[in-house]
Amino acid sequence: MSEIVLTLLGGLVLFLYAITNLSDLIKKVTEAKPKKWLLRFTKNLFTAILTGTVITIILDSSSVVIILTIVLVNAGLLTFREAMGIVMGANIGTTISSQIIALDITKYSPIFLVIGMVMILLYSKEKMKQTGRLLIYFGMLFFGLFIMETAITPLKSEPIFEQWMHAMDNPIKGTLTGALVTVIIQSSSATVGMAIILVKKGALSLIGGIAVMLGAELGTCSDTLMATIKGSRQGIKTGIFHLVFNLMSILLCLALFDYFVDFVKYISGTIAFEKILANAHFIFNVLGVLLFVWFVPFFEKALNYFLPEKTEFNREKIIKTIT
Repeated sequence: MSEIVLTLLGGLVLFLYAITNLSDLIKKVTEAKPKKWLLRFTKNLFTAILTGTVITIILDSSSVVIILTIVLVNAGLLTFREAMGIVMGANIGTTISSQIIALDITKYSPIFLVIGMVMILLYSKEKMKQTGRLLIYFGMLFFGLFIMETAITPLKSEPIFEQWMHAMDNPIKGTLTGALVTVIIQSSSATVGMAIILVKKGALSLIGGIAVMLGAELGTCSDTLMATIKGSRQGIKTGIFHLVFNLMSILLCLALFDYFVDFVKYISGTIAFEKILANAHFIFNVLGVLLFVWFVPFFEKALNYFLPEKTEFNREKIIKTIT
């Protein structure tokens, strides 16, 4: 039992290490481009949502994108309205990683590792070495998932583990568990990834997996809220909007949980359960954006009322000053 748990934890650590370094390396490779894209393509709410989606897919981290958005809002380079669009787009963009994880490619992870190492050893140009590092981190990410998948197979027959997984069938318990795990490991992608693996191996039901996914959406708000500490009123409102938007989407989904599950099953057809869970992650976030995008003016007015600006906000004046 102890060996299984240690193996599972080892796979999780490898996954978290890979996903963190992958995000950092992509930011380094792209340099200041994400900031430029956020400033350039956020002139209206629609382009802000699209920009948030695309940049999150590229950086593979909604938290990084939202924290970067808060930094730009604090600097006065983005308005609160633009930031709300980026936040909603980031929620959609983060679902792509779930689709990738649901694909059965973890067993091919050593190929990424080998190709990446060969590129680092054979090429002297820094760009090629960086590409090699990217492949290694991708390989480590999938290899970490493969290790967790291997460890779960014997673990699911343990009575305590089986009882815990059955408890996730309660949507409230599953959501709270997903939120707690995400707060602890600071990665919603890892939480959803583990849920997908558990569903794939039959250790967790599809209902439990969807509940844990909802919890991950709530837990991921913790790091973005921390980024608002000592920030401007605009930045604080951005973090609060992220929390309110996710929380309201989750509460609505829980209220209509059975209907949501049936809808996802109907849309997905007869594919494997782990792929249905990945689809649920995508559908949940897309529906949330489509529903609440119409209420953005209301959220903006409400948060502006409760958290009014201390001084007049003048984006054009700030941009002229720094340029």
